[in-house]
Amino acid sequence: MTDWYYHLPGQGRVGPLAADDVREAYRSGTIRRDTLAWRAGAREWQPLDRFSEDLSLDGLAVEPPPAPEMLPPAPPVSGFEPVERAPSERAAFEPASNASPYASPYAPPRAVLNEVDAGYRPAAAGEVVYAGFWKRFAALMIDALVVTIAYYVVIFVGVLAMGISAAAAMQGGGGANAGAIGAVLAIVYLAYPVISGLYYIGFESSSTQATLGKMAVGIKVTDSRGERLARGHALGRWASHLLCYVTFYIGYLMAAFTDRKRGLHDMAAGTLVVDRWAYTAHPDRQQRGLGVVAIVVLILGGLAMVVYMGIIMAIAIPAYQDYVRRAAGVG
Repeated sequence: MTDWYYHLPGQGRVGPLAADDVREAYRSGTIRRDTLAWRAGAREWQPLDRFSEDLSLDGLAVEPPPAPEMLPPAPPVSGFEPVERAPSERAAFEPASNASPYASPYAPPRAVLNEVDAGYRPAAAGEVVYAGFWKRFAALMIDALVVTIAYYVVIFVGVLAMGISAAAAMQGGGGANAGAIGAVLAIVYLAYPVISGLYYIGFESSSTQATLGKMAVGIKVTDSRGERLARGHALGRWASHLLCYVTFYIGYLMAAFTDRKRGLHDMAAGTLVVDRWAYTAHPDRQQRGLGVVAIVVLILGGLAMVVYMGIIMAIAIPAYQDYVRRAAGVG
């Protein structure tokens, strides 16, 4: 498909092009990783490096860049030839009167955008702020608390209902049947993963693109192009958390060291966690710092951990001392 564009300083926008043409331009050195590029379906112009997976640029042999005088002239840009168009067609190629002040000066033809995404709004082609490890950890603390509370509410209601049913059966002369016991066990073991899945999949594929924890600290989840996850994609991301569990949580720690702050599950699912204003018409509102909410959550979480460890030590130390005295035959 000829749905790719790139921008060359001094020459303007080049396209539409096929993916093979863009790869050839990269291989020949005409464009580089930091060249601004756009493809149908993307919400903004981005450095070509962001499309490396789509274009299979990794491992592609690159020739030295040619001298400026050797560069070929830019091919004509489709949709901007000086031809007379009908009023209904002309509007599709003219800039909107209410265009955002942050709109990219390299926006592709609106006719192309209207075919791909009628709700597209041009955004500035700027840097994306990825969510750091500690901000993501603060969001995880909030989400874990929400899921845990929901889990215990379901457990309480389920066990209470089973208890009432068992009591009624015993009053009727029968005993607690195996079905009731099995139902309680099913609730205990299955409620948490079911609640967790519905919570993460539902929120991360919603219009907010974020769970309650992520919304609180100002971040969201996108696919590799900065777009909203489909339900199936969100399901895959939730299931990929298993990779972090089997690696003893090292997969989560990877978010502190990778270039785009991606954990193992993000890499497996092809997702990004970014500031809530990334990939919007207001990228200038992105924040690099932790933010007040994240700082407060981390402090409260740290204090809760200290209190928890203090309680554990207060119980464990006397028990250990008693065990030592008994083992030594004292007391």
